[in-house]
Amino acid sequence: MATEVNAELQHVRNYWLNVMKPKSPIYTFLLNDIEVVAATKGSVTAHLKVLPVHVNSKGTLHGVVSSCLMDWAGGMSIVSTGLDNSGLSTDIHTTYVSVAREGDLLEIESLASKVGASLAFTTIQIRHAGENGQIVAHGTHTKYVKAK
Repeated sequence: MATEVNAELQHVRNYWLNVMKPKSPIYTFLLNDIEVVAATKGSVTAHLKVLPVHVNSKGTLHGVVSSCLMDWAGGMSIVSTGLDNSGLSTDIHTTYVSVAREGDLLEIESLASKVGASLAFTTIQIRHAGENGQIVAHGTHTKYVKAK
């Protein structure tokens, strides 16, 4: 079943591919293959297949990748509200719950709880895609956003 491309999804994809990705070497390196699959106002869902570059010496998803996903997804949910920037990080918190291994498909879901005149608050969940949906990590991300 094809995903309906609504205005929010189109805006988020455009921002990611044409603004953020070209200007961020770390995102290009770690998240080159991430796919934004859904977006509504204040909410974004993406998929990322765990590749060799994403794992640590134990063969599981590296914590830095989870934190990078928190940063990226928080910004994307802010963009989904219609803003033309993803803000500047003021606080990121990541809780590691379980592991993911090379080849696993992850689903990343971010919700902008509040986007105010100067701060935005987001919550993010990284889980295995599919029916089980076991949580890999979850967290919060606060960002400074320019007043409208």
